Amino acid sequence: MKVWLLLGLLLVHEALEDVTGQHPPKNKHPKEPGENRIKPTNKKVKPKIPKIKDRDAADATPKTQSIMMQMTDKGRFQKPAATLSLMAGQTLELRCKGSKIRWSYPAYLDTFKDTRLSVKQHERYGQLTLVNSTAADTGEFSCWGQLCNGYICRRDEAKTGSTYIIFTEKGELFVPSPSYFDVVYLNPDRQAVVPCRVTVLSAKVTLHREFPAKEIQANGTDIVYDMKRGFVYLQPHSDHQGVVYCKAEAGGKSQISVKYQLLYAEVPSGPPSTTILASANKVKGGDDISVLCTVLGEPDVEVEFRWIYPGQKPRWVSFNRMKGP
Repeated sequence: MKVWLLLGLLLVHEALEDVTGQHPPKNKHPKEPGENRIKPTNKKVKPKIPKIKDRDAADATPKTQSIMMQMTDKGRFQKPAATLSLMAGQTLELRCKGSKIRWSYPAYLDTFKDTRLSVKQHERYGQLTLVNSTAADTGEFSCWGQLCNGYICRRDEAKTGSTYIIFTEKGELFVPSPSYFDVVYLNPDRQAVVPCRVTVLSAKVTLHREFPAKEIQANGTDIVYDMKRGFVYLQPHSDHQGVVYCKAEAGGKSQISVKYQLLYAEVPSGPPSTTILASANKVKGGDDISVLCTVLGEPDVEVEFRWIYPGQKPRWVSFNRMKGP
């Protein structure tokens, strides 16, 4: 009995040695010549995400290309700089590419319906021409295309152009004002501007209070100076009330601006109100009719009129600026 038991143990031992000496097949089928011999693995490989450079990100953002061109004295066209300085008396001609071009220009030219200004729409471009320019014409000139769906049009932000033009005139350091005294309203919920703009880029401009007489510092916190706008009150309050004026110095000369009465109005701003009135409610064919549209609101707010009437395309009227309620 012991012999058979020992014999059985020997057979089991040899069988275990044979099993441990064998290697399991790596694949179910034999390798072919040239076959990839990299061992398969169950380890998950994290995909590498390519880093996007800042420049690539910037390129992905759609760029706005200026559609404005300026005609030079030599009859050539060039893209105008952000700020231009021209001599008073020069003729200004700007063109903007597009079949539906809108324009914005200094309100001074609209206030007096100046015949020196001409705006035309051609088949492929809009044209603005200003003759016999003066220092009072200094300001921002801009244009933009329109995207229209029937009577509804909106500004095409991808097709715009603008330039700030300074018309330099002998003896004028400030952009002339149509009046000798102006009122600036101070509202607590928006900025207020004392429009002391100059016609000489190198001019030093300071702000002064008439009484008590002292210079008001533009410290960059409460008050800042912007060449294109004037002295900007960032957070107006009642202490800013009073009569102020500006002083400019350039080339050994100095000049005083008109005076501005700063009035504090602690009333929140709101939308303007409109009324429309026709000369008659019923007319016969061939008769004339007039329609008056009136807008009442806060002063120095730009108002845009658009007329729509049966059988006609919408007619756009240039910007107007309200002078008071």
